[in-house]
Amino acid sequence: MKEFKITSDSITLETAKDEVENRAIGARSVFEGVVRDTNDGHQVRKLEYECYEPLAIKEGNQILDEAIEMFDLIDAFCIHRVGTLEIGEIAVVVVATSGHRDEAFKGCRYIIDEVKSRVPIWKKEHYEDGETEWLKGAG
Repeated sequence: MKEFKITSDSITLETAKDEVENRAIGARSVFEGVVRDTNDGHQVRKLEYECYEPLAIKEGNQILDEAIEMFDLIDAFCIHRVGTLEIGEIAVVVVATSGHRDEAFKGCRYIIDEVKSRVPIWKKEHYEDGETEWLKGAG
């Protein structure tokens, strides 16, 4: 069941994988975006994500539809966190399933790249020195 979700709750990889469980799949490709402690020479303390949820869900589902059609996927799922995330927490998970690995890999890559460029999700980095910065895209 194709679905794009926004959540303020912690994301687990197992929960995301369960969303697309299907006995027909031969391949499952998973991308997990994790909050890292450095970016562009800055020591990152935490991240803050905001989004315009109605448009984010609409655009996210459109991206999943495109990936399913373009790469002959059996299913696709994406979940993105909003709110404050600490170092090491999962910010986004994408799962693409298909009959074969090539399609699953390509579909997964397409989904995360398009989500980062098209979905209205904004990331604010909080640095160890007390400075903050809003970044372009979902990072």
